[in-house]
Amino acid sequence: MIQIQDLHFAYPRQRPLFKSLSAELKPGSITGLLGKNGAGKTSLIKLMAGLLYPVSGKLSVLGYIPGKREVSMLTDIFLVPEEFYFPAINISAYLKAQAPFYPRFDKELMTTILTEFELHPDHHLQRLSHGQKKKFLIAFALSTKSRLLLLDEPTNGLDIPSKALFRKILAGSLDEDQLVIISTHQVKDVENLIDNIIVLDNGAVIFQQTIQEIAQKVCFVSGSSEERKEAIYSEAVPGGYRMMIPCGQEETEVDIELLFNAVTNGHKIG
Repeated sequence: MIQIQDLHFAYPRQRPLFKSLSAELKPGSITGLLGKNGAGKTSLIKLMAGLLYPVSGKLSVLGYIPGKREVSMLTDIFLVPEEFYFPAINISAYLKAQAPFYPRFDKELMTTILTEFELHPDHHLQRLSHGQKKKFLIAFALSTKSRLLLLDEPTNGLDIPSKALFRKILAGSLDEDQLVIISTHQVKDVENLIDNIIVLDNGAVIFQQTIQEIAQKVCFVSGSSEERKEAIYSEAVPGGYRMMIPCGQEETEVDIELLFNAVTNGHKIG
């Protein structure tokens, strides 16, 4: 679905953000795009959406060159940006104007999600709180059934119950031919959803593995300072240490935040 090969990108009069970046993403997964501040997560998403243009290298999305912004591509991609704007209309009018651009738009799913998020078609978009606006945008994105969904910090602005609803709705509304890419700093909000991880650092993909592959290689446990000696990577927590150790016979739940810190500090996984 997405092929990136030797991608080079730089903003005007700035040093290159990406240098020979390569990656491949296939449908049927929810991919977490992780990186430190300034690593280029949002820029990479915008490149995929055709909102930015690479200096060199190859970037193919759904078989298209994103920068050409062909209509047939745009009807199958939806980007939920961190910052957004809505016109001065109600939800019903917005749906009437925008839904026809997406051939796979699911009206029943939209109605269901609006109900879950306690939003009504008569609600005026500009009078909603930021969190309510974010919920509506997420509802619309999922209802487009676009094969590629790009979500940039989707849980920012959501309260705790809404974050739980977001996870429930996203997990239950995807088809096998869809790919979701979530760029986020709020790993704990989405770690139970993610089944593939990409880490950006210093202009390149420094890590890309599935949750299943990670769980087969390393285990995530809590322990004492003595047990810490056997760890690949560890961090102090109340009462001891959180550790990443070589995997034994039993797999453990992947601690994505600990994994990210290990990877960006130069530790190898498997």
